[in-house]
Amino acid sequence: MKYIKNGKIILDNKIITDKVLIFSDKIEKIVKPKLSELNDLEEIDAMGNFVSPGFIDIHIHGYNHNDFMDCNLDGLRQIARDITFNGVTSFLPTTMSMPKDIIQNALDIAKIVSQDPITNQAQVLGAHLEGPYLNKLYAGAQNPDNIIIPDAEEIDFVQRNSDIIKLLTLAPEIENALTFIKKIKRTTDIALSMGHTAASYKQAMAGIVSGISSTSHLFNAMSGLHHRDPGAVGAALKFNIFCELICDNIHINPAIMEFIVKLKSLDKIILVTDAMSAAGCSGGLYNLGGLPVIVKNQEARLENGALAGSVLKLNDALYNLIHHSELPIELAINFVTKNPAKLIGVDSFKGSLAIGMDADINIFDKDINMLHTFVKGNLC
Repeated sequence: MKYIKNGKIILDNKIITDKVLIFSDKIEKIVKPKLSELNDLEEIDAMGNFVSPGFIDIHIHGYNHNDFMDCNLDGLRQIARDITFNGVTSFLPTTMSMPKDIIQNALDIAKIVSQDPITNQAQVLGAHLEGPYLNKLYAGAQNPDNIIIPDAEEIDFVQRNSDIIKLLTLAPEIENALTFIKKIKRTTDIALSMGHTAASYKQAMAGIVSGISSTSHLFNAMSGLHHRDPGAVGAALKFNIFCELICDNIHINPAIMEFIVKLKSLDKIILVTDAMSAAGCSGGLYNLGGLPVIVKNQEARLENGALAGSVLKLNDALYNLIHHSELPIELAINFVTKNPAKLIGVDSFKGSLAIGMDADINIFDKDINMLHTFVKGNLC
């Protein structure tokens, strides 16, 4: 077992400074330091820095030249290793709208990696199926040629893969979507998210009533807020559902971060990266879902100018949110820990430093620069 001393431990919306955190593969104790209790344990000195739960990224396509949709086992494992440097200790590799056999291969790869013994990589908690049940009018970086209607065959496909799919993004206004939502909600534990949608306020509301509990990359690739038709954005802001934010200062204006923090319940905000294979790399030509992407000045765009994911790191997203909203770290930390864990139903063992939880732990400085990251007690 190990223990962390001299840390600002973030627990239950508070910062604890006078205790040590003892852990194995689980969080064992947070107690006043007693020499007799610590004698045989490995010591980690946080040196006055923050100690938090590990970060959870529920929307990430790739990192450092690797793309989940390449369906490469070693590639996904490399993503899992590389993102730990950004404090990510668990994640949902995210699909794109591609031919069904490729999507199936990607899900099979995710299932294999999810069963890896934890050593020096983030844990795959499942997969995020983004599409192919989207609206072509708001395809964004999704290939419209691969966008399809969620008919009975698609319901069967999702149900067959419900052991690995933890989150599914779709457009609630497209043909058969409400039937699909109700069926998936009734027969699986998959969380459903609204995205790449042209839904009117009424259509978005119908989707939420039918079982949608989240919104993918709020404001991006969806019908916007208008005073006569609040659209998908209006429905997401009014109803008590989760909202993903890409806080890279590109996908949303920094002023929006402060606006959302004041408007939404703090237990419903989730930060994601939506990162693609160029994240962690220099600019140049890359690929996302079979489409060429040009990365320049930290922006990833298709040839037509549409944003194509991001090159964002999750620790930078948290820093940006705090910097622009002035929300204290002990509250903002939930946006990358407890809240995503709750949405995808893993909050009984992920997202907190409470006793008995997985020992996914970050130590970072005031600018959210990672100093140490542990996954199930293992230093990455």
